[in-house]
Amino acid sequence: MTLEPPHRGEVRVRLAATAICHSDIHLIRGEWGGAPPVIAGHESAGVVEEIGEGVTTVKAGDRVIVSLLRSCGRCDYCLTGASQHCNGTFALDTENRIRNLRGEIVRQGINVGGFAEYAVVDQSQLVRVPDDMNLETAALLACGVITGFGAAVNTGGVTQRSTVVVIGTGGVGLNAIQGAAVAGARQIIAVDLLDAKLEAAVRFGATDTINASKQNTIDEINKLTNGQGADFALVTVGSSSAIQESFNMVRTGGTIVIAGLPPVDAAVTLPTFSFVVTGKRLLGSLMGSTRLQVDVPILMDHYQRGNLLLDELISQRYPLDKINEAIESTERGEALRNVIVF
Repeated sequence: MTLEPPHRGEVRVRLAATAICHSDIHLIRGEWGGAPPVIAGHESAGVVEEIGEGVTTVKAGDRVIVSLLRSCGRCDYCLTGASQHCNGTFALDTENRIRNLRGEIVRQGINVGGFAEYAVVDQSQLVRVPDDMNLETAALLACGVITGFGAAVNTGGVTQRSTVVVIGTGGVGLNAIQGAAVAGARQIIAVDLLDAKLEAAVRFGATDTINASKQNTIDEINKLTNGQGADFALVTVGSSSAIQESFNMVRTGGTIVIAGLPPVDAAVTLPTFSFVVTGKRLLGSLMGSTRLQVDVPILMDHYQRGNLLLDELISQRYPLDKINEAIESTERGEALRNVIVF
């Protein structure tokens, strides 16, 4: 494998850790299209090794997280505080910095290509990490944490004393629970199919749990909310049936946030009349509506103050040559986050 030096505005990072996200598994399994060869992995952290011309935000030796989020700083989305939807152009959209030993171009999956010892990315994808923060822990802030936490805080706008339902208590769901707790929710109801994951949800801040494989979810939510439903439902799994069911979980004026990625052709049936007359809101949440340079330092501060659990999210660490075992463990639902360490 050969790696070109970073071009203008780009940075080469020697990676220390990359967590395994289900999005990587979708990519590897060919469910998102695209032809191999490709390097997956996008939830990373490491040390800046070389900077290209025009890089001003980091320098060699800086410890950084590496996120898939890019921002040009000039498009309408960036200028109006929605940089997660940046539609600027980047050289790395059409050019490649990696080739295999046969000279073939190797794509960097999900804007990073973090299942490798090095990555070349745009400078906007990096956030500096404090010296006293472990890089394996910091890597989690590149995707899963910001997606879940941001779904509750940024997209949904969870309010104090509110009731929140979180559907799915994997890596994203647990951080949606943490986001709701930090926002001041008084009741956080976690819904999952596995008791072990519901036990983890309680450790991360859930006040109540529902095992959807054993209980009627809507009936239980009604019992817990005195028949009114929740103020917010955060759907953190890519399931059309879960999204469909969420309509019946929230009260009049309630908010539904979809943070999990369903298959590209998935659809739900919207109960249009009741949706209109009850004033419910349905919101999509890409990467937790995260402004990388603003929100990640806030989360680092929460972590350092003890308000955000991160180390507890790591189920197991694997060397790169054991990555297939780590992926299979993730697919079996055994892990909150498995991390590849270099």
